[in-house]
Amino acid sequence: MLLPQLSPVVIDQVDWFDGVVVIAAHPRARGSRCRRCGRVSARVHSCYRRHLADLPVAGRPVAVWLTVRRFFCDHVDCSACTFVEQRPGLAERHARRSVGLQAALVAVGLALAGRAGSRLAATLGMAVSRSTLLRLIRALPDPPVGRVRVLGVDEFALRRGHHYGTVLVDLADGHRPVDVFIGREAGDFAGWLRAHPGVQVICRDRAGGYADGARDGAPGAVQVADRWHLWDNLCRHVERLVAGHHACLPEPAAPATNGAPDPVDPVVPQWPSTVRIEHTRQRYDQTHDLLKQGLSMRAIVRKLDLNFKTVRRYLRAERRYLLAGGVRVSVLDSFKPYLHDRLANGVRNATVLHGEIAEQGYTGGYKTLARYLRPLRRVDATALAGLSPHPGPPAVRQVTGWITGLPGHLDPADEERLHAIRVRCPELDAAVRHVAGFARMIKDLSGDEAMLSKWMGAVDAGLPVLRSFTAGLRRDLDAVVAGLTLDYNSGAVEGTVNRIKQLKAAMYGRAKPDLLRKRILLA
Repeated sequence: MLLPQLSPVVIDQVDWFDGVVVIAAHPRARGSRCRRCGRVSARVHSCYRRHLADLPVAGRPVAVWLTVRRFFCDHVDCSACTFVEQRPGLAERHARRSVGLQAALVAVGLALAGRAGSRLAATLGMAVSRSTLLRLIRALPDPPVGRVRVLGVDEFALRRGHHYGTVLVDLADGHRPVDVFIGREAGDFAGWLRAHPGVQVICRDRAGGYADGARDGAPGAVQVADRWHLWDNLCRHVERLVAGHHACLPEPAAPATNGAPDPVDPVVPQWPSTVRIEHTRQRYDQTHDLLKQGLSMRAIVRKLDLNFKTVRRYLRAERRYLLAGGVRVSVLDSFKPYLHDRLANGVRNATVLHGEIAEQGYTGGYKTLARYLRPLRRVDATALAGLSPHPGPPAVRQVTGWITGLPGHLDPADEERLHAIRVRCPELDAAVRHVAGFARMIKDLSGDEAMLSKWMGAVDAGLPVLRSFTAGLRRDLDAVVAGLTLDYNSGAVEGTVNRIKQLKAAMYGRAKPDLLRKRILLA
């Protein structure tokens, strides 16, 4: 009951030696069977002792000293003159670990790989090096692929931007990875499909390589485009659409009405107060005070121990904040009061402000304006938002989330702001309606070819910006229709890719393709 792996042998003695439980044993049988001819022999040639590491007992390592015998093989036709008896279930030929310890170490290695597995095994009384664990994993045979009816395929990065691999998942049989190969080209995938016929459904993302490989390797299989990738592609196009209409996002300023309370006085943004800026302002005041006292520039240089060019720059500057802020006199100066008022009212978009001051006669460039506004928006954003009569415009990604999110999950305030944006911008209003229609096809699996063609026609007519998205749907129409009407999806494949990332992170830089492949298929 306590040592079932030792039931084929007789235990002679149990000792405690140098922290290891030592069990001396010998086989029960009087004879043994030759592994070549299969004849039983009882004539002993000699004997010797094998030292086997075994599973620990109560956390203590165990060593089995097994006395084995060498027999003569008396069969005339057998090529083996002598042979050594083997105990099935206890140890294999030439092994220095028992079968049970070998299986336990393999399980630890598959779960935790090298370093982490070595630390855990040592804690459990099965001391082993990390390299040995990795060798045990590499020596394991690949599991059989079998017949795959529904196949999921996706890529994963061995080194992002340089080397990629492909993982294949059986979606009809426990979502198990069936094979891994290096590369993501159409020819590699097509070759695998030819070598494993019988695939009826192929779930994939929008990558063209896997689509071409599936057509070449399994022309009779149904290709299914993953719904999540379809939705993600649509969201990216909607984000570009919202960015193109960013001028419609801020709320227009309300005109003043008779009898209304006085508006909040705009807060003029100030440059940040730092040690360098305060020091510059003090030097500016000192040089001008000494100049008023009648000192020459060279006398000021000697008195303040400054460079002559520095004193000259201080004396020629009309206002000290131009020195402290690092902004030189430019064509933007006459428009700065207007810009300060607009910033205080929540308008922070440099493109909008550039258009407004250009109408007032500004002849400078956009970069000059953006360089001037950048520190003002960063430093005083909180103060200006708290004193502005209405909140600043929402970000492009925020509005994209409102359009592509579930309507019931929107806050009432966000829903009201989205409604106002839809009123101001007809194209964004049409985008909300079209996105909702595509979401219904995904949720209800009602996107047959007629319904999808009608939706694409409406999008092309009302939103030319999304024509690139509909053009991609038309190029892969059969797979898209299958993805919007069938229950198959690539969710399990994406989960496998995430698990591959965890395996790579846990292998501390030793995730070579052959070792990583073993862990993907067997872990």
